[in-house]
Amino acid sequence: MAGDESAETETLAHLLGRRILMDGPISVGAFMAEALGHPRLGYYIRQDPFGSGGDFTTAPEISQMFGELVGLWCVDSWARLGGPGPFHLVELGPGRGTLMADILRAAAVLPLFRDNAIVHLVETSPVLRERQRRTLQPVLGDAVQWHDRLEDVPDGPTILIANEFFDALPIRQVQKTSHGWFERLVDLAPDSTESDPRFRFVLEAFGSSGSRLVPDALRDAPDGSVVEVSPASQAVARLIGTRLAAAPGAALAIDYGYAQGPAVGDTLQALRRHAFAPVLEAPGEADLTAHVDFAGIAAAAREGGAQSFGPVEQGEWLTRLGIHQRASSLMTKATPAQARDIQSAMDRLIDPAQMGRLFKLVALATPGAFADDTPPAGF
Repeated sequence: MAGDESAETETLAHLLGRRILMDGPISVGAFMAEALGHPRLGYYIRQDPFGSGGDFTTAPEISQMFGELVGLWCVDSWARLGGPGPFHLVELGPGRGTLMADILRAAAVLPLFRDNAIVHLVETSPVLRERQRRTLQPVLGDAVQWHDRLEDVPDGPTILIANEFFDALPIRQVQKTSHGWFERLVDLAPDSTESDPRFRFVLEAFGSSGSRLVPDALRDAPDGSVVEVSPASQAVARLIGTRLAAAPGAALAIDYGYAQGPAVGDTLQALRRHAFAPVLEAPGEADLTAHVDFAGIAAAAREGGAQSFGPVEQGEWLTRLGIHQRASSLMTKATPAQARDIQSAMDRLIDPAQMGRLFKLVALATPGAFADDTPPAGF
């Protein structure tokens, strides 16, 4: 019985502390993977982190306009692919299911799209799966399939959406010193104790990992430079590319990060209750993210066999797809207070000083599959 009580009160910090004590410092990627995805104590496994009551808010939660325009993009892409009969409509990291619900509502403009869509949600969190089920039950009933990995989604024609998915995949960091490139690791801090484990960043004792990880284009960066790479992100993008090369399809990745990467800079951050928090403090209790290298995502997808478009800034993309017209339409039936909320939400999504410039989109597609051989909508 005492053992059960101990397991219930044990934190992820305790587990990581013991792991480091036994095996030595771990990579930033390993720390991030455990903090977010530990099967019992990971941040995304234990809770619903979205919205005003959580730790952060994503675009679909800000306004229905975002999801509706993504939905119209999906419909347009599917139609231009030739409307390939039954197809897989896939979302990676679907949050509360809000984006998929908005996509399906907007897709009512083309009933054939809705009739042929087989919805797949790639989600590892039991808590979020239940929230997604409640959100989508009125729209789809029980016609939703959940998967732990994209690899588990059946082959075939695909429309795939990844909104704020890549920023939460593990990264590794390397730092330039006067002696070369060294990987940054997570170690126990000098004041750490078994009952109160604390963590700090250190550099590996030898530069083999760092030298191997740093991109050639940044090898001559000045001393002190930090570079981030995400093998996990590149692996997923390559898998998407392989999938799109094998059957007609298109994908849209929406996130924040670099248009032209890789870049120099430490972007790893923790968010808790809508505020920044120390990255290594209380693992499993805060969201950890890093800027996405869009050029790297596109390159990996091309290695898999897909064609890439962009990146394009979110504000520009939403404007091209008609967010101003959609906002005006919603305002015609709104109260003055509702109209102000609609305007505020649109500004937040497209203003360069808010989400409009930092957030970007990359589109991927089966090479030559679009009937008119022009870029996807918004690109």
